Parts: sequence; structure tokens; C-alpha cells
Amino acid sequence: MEKQKNYSHIIWDWNGTLFDDVDWCIQVVNQMLSKRKIKTLDGILDYHKAFCFPIINYYKNVGFDFSTQSFEELAKEYISIYHSDKTGNCKLHENVEQVLKSVKELGIKQVILSASEKSNLLSQMNDFKICQYFEEILGLSDVYAKSKIDVGLDYISREKVRDVILIGDTEHDYEVAKALNAECIIVANGHQSKAKLKSLGVPVLDDVLHVLEFV
Repeated sequence: MEKQKNYSHIIWDWNGTLFDDVDWCIQVVNQMLSKRKIKTLDGILDYHKAFCFPIINYYKNVGFDFSTQSFEELAKEYISIYHSDKTGNCKLHENVEQVLKSVKELGIKQVILSASEKSNLLSQMNDFKICQYFEEILGLSDVYAKSKIDVGLDYISREKVRDVILIGDTEHDYEVAKALNAECIIVANGHQSKAKLKSLGVPVLDDVLHVLEFV
């Protein structure tokens, strides 16, 4: 993709792209696996090999047995543990606020599109006092982290959005961008490895700061 200067909107993914929660996600799933005497993930390399969308397939990859407990029950347990963290394990990636501020000064509208449940998403974002940078914050209505494509399409249609780029950290974000007829940039500091993401054929950046070179 060539450098562009005419985007009216940037759609940002949240988890892994702006919000650095990977280490905490590994701790949460390992707590659940250990409780069930299932082999835990040995760090980020194991996590990157297992993580995928839909999330139900990720749960299968790490070894959860759906014959003893449903995906829905496991997802609720995961979310309960994930949002119990009040110790500051998670933070914004480096340079995020600088980038959000610079993009806003360029007059480009910014939107969050996340597979997180909406109220949980807002709670996390409010901790960092960055909501003022976004026109809308779009999340899902439940905790099962199914595709956010429909939510994105509704926004694109409702706001008659053109000239949009989506920035995420996973293959699924690339799939969402295609469904939304959006350009795509991937920042490889989140939930999937750079090696896997480079096969997508879009720019893959090491730091969110480099997004500014494309907008």
C-alpha cells in the first residue's frame, strides 16, 4: 500500500493494538488451564501459536474440553478473571496517546471497533482518559468475542464513511478491514506474531508510532 493522505476515518482495534494486554491474557488463560490440570502456555511464543479468531477455536487450541464445560461458561470465567485485574498489569502501548493526538490534529476521525463487550471496553478506556480522541467506541453486546464485522458495517453504513483505514494486530482485523472495504495496517506488537502477519500482504509495523507515516 502506498502512503496515503486522504483518509477521513481511522478505525482502531483496541486489545493488542492500542491496549497492551497480551501478558495479562497469558496469565489469565494459564490460571484457567492450571485449575483444570491442562498444560499451560509457555510464554508468548506458545500464545501466538494458539491465538486465533473465532475465540472458540483459540480455546480449543489451548486444550479446553467442551465436553466437560461449555465455551460460554469458559468465556464468562475468562472475562471475570480478566477484569479482576486492578493492579495495573495492562497499559497502553508506548506512543499511543501521542499518535491519537496527532491523528486528531490532522482532522481524521477516529473510531474504536473491538470484539470486547461494550461496557467492559469503556471501563478500560476510561482508566486511560483517552475517550476524547474518538468519535465512537464500538463494542459487542456480549462477552463471547465473536466477529465485530457486523458492528463495523453498521457504523460504515450509518455514517456513510468513505476513505477509511483499519489498524489492528491480528489476521481477524485484516478480515474485518476487507469486509468493511477499508485499507489495513497491522501493528505486530499484540496477539499474533509478526511472522504470521507478514503473510497478509499489508504493511506490518513494529510500533504504532509508524502509523503516522501512512496518514
